[in-house]
Amino acid sequence: MQIELNEEQEFFRAATRRFLEAETPLSVVRDLYESRDGFDRTWWRKASELGWTSLLVPEQLGGGTLSGKPTCDAAIVAEEIGRLVAPGPFLPVNVVAASVAREGSDEQGSSVLPGLLSGEIVATWAICEPQRQWDVRDIRTSATPQGTDIVVDGAKAYVEALGSADLVLVSARTGDGLTQLLVPTGTPGVRTTPGRSIDITRRFGSITFDGARLPASAVVGEIGGAADQIAWQLDLAVALQCAELVGIADRTLEFTMQYGLERSAFGRPIVSYQALKHRIADMAVQLEGAKAVSDALAAAIDDGAASTSALASVAKAYVGTHALDIVDDCVQITGGIGVTWEHDIHLYNRRAAVDRAVFGTPEDHKNTLLTQVVATNKGPA
Repeated sequence: MQIELNEEQEFFRAATRRFLEAETPLSVVRDLYESRDGFDRTWWRKASELGWTSLLVPEQLGGGTLSGKPTCDAAIVAEEIGRLVAPGPFLPVNVVAASVAREGSDEQGSSVLPGLLSGEIVATWAICEPQRQWDVRDIRTSATPQGTDIVVDGAKAYVEALGSADLVLVSARTGDGLTQLLVPTGTPGVRTTPGRSIDITRRFGSITFDGARLPASAVVGEIGGAADQIAWQLDLAVALQCAELVGIADRTLEFTMQYGLERSAFGRPIVSYQALKHRIADMAVQLEGAKAVSDALAAAIDDGAASTSALASVAKAYVGTHALDIVDDCVQITGGIGVTWEHDIHLYNRRAAVDRAVFGTPEDHKNTLLTQVVATNKGPA
């Protein structure tokens, strides 16, 4: 991160890195490839004890930040996760916990948050739908009030950690508005289909709702009034994702540079040749830009800036493009060994490719920005 860390944040960053290096080194990540969930629940509870799930929850609800800037604090963890392509549902659990803390009822706060913060409960967020983009305008899943209940119909796709989730925060449509509900995965009328991805440990799945009936107490916030909260959740998800991508690119460039210093050609380290020097310089510039825009987005969310959604699109468009470009360039620098299973770089390439796609591709976010610019320049009719 480029944000200057205070003493507590620096200690937290160091503790997080030590924990990941000790508990989930890359050898362990490789072993998780064949596991059903892609992470160990006991390990996740240990991670939660470090405060990973508490940062976006106010102190009065059992959480607490290090600096008073919860998104910046959470970005520290996300970046360290990226550096070791670590497993675990860090992003979806934190999005759900933050949503319940901001908009949930007192009952939800007392019944759901303690389990999320301790790691006993795993929750995820279902927003995107099959064959559609990560855009609230594409939400077709319906949440229809019927008496004292809410009936949900529709389908969601690309839901992270669905196979291990106890609860799903579902973003649905009620009339012209949007509604969010906490849905236990065992609810009648709910069918989950766990899946995989090209990432070694990330598991995604799909979920369908066929007349799933839930009590009104399952609604997070107000029926039909969740549009602003969903937009905030998308910004938060992109911020954590960009921080992870920065960690991926930073660490990949580090070990590729080390390889280039050790690998010789014609009696010289290969990184001493001008062609590679220029290439590495370009990657370093791209990485610094990625750090700057990622940090700016996290800070903007904490400050409640009005332009956060636009900045989120700028961040994803830039970081999503250049982080994967850096990893791909590093694969080329490492040569033949870089495209083997035995080399670690493909673990980073896989994670970066998944992060690039989830919550909107760089192209999607560029189109969003273009639409905003056109609308602004056109002005009122």
